[in-house]
Amino acid sequence: MSESLASESANIDSEFVINAVIRLMKRDILERYKQKREITNEDWEFCERIDWHPVDELPLKEAFVKGLRKTKSEPSIKLKSVSDIFE
Repeated sequence: MSESLASESANIDSEFVINAVIRLMKRDILERYKQKREITNEDWEFCERIDWHPVDELPLKEAFVKGLRKTKSEPSIKLKSVSDIFE
C-alpha cells in the first residue's frame, strides 16, 4: 500500500472513530438529561463545541405544536420591505 493511500485510510478511520465517539457521548448526555434534567459543566462544554443540546432530541411539546398550527392557519401580512416590520 502506498504512503498516500495509507495516510488517506488513516484519516478516514480517525474521522469514523471521532464521529462514533460523538454519537456515543451525545446518547449518554441525552439519557442523563432525560433522567435528571440537568447538564454538567463538562457536558455543557462538549455541547457548545459541537453546537448541540439534548433538548434538540426531545419531542416538541403539544402546546407548542398547537401554537404553530394556529399561527399557520392565521392570515399572513404582506410586506414590501424588511423595514415595514418595524413600523
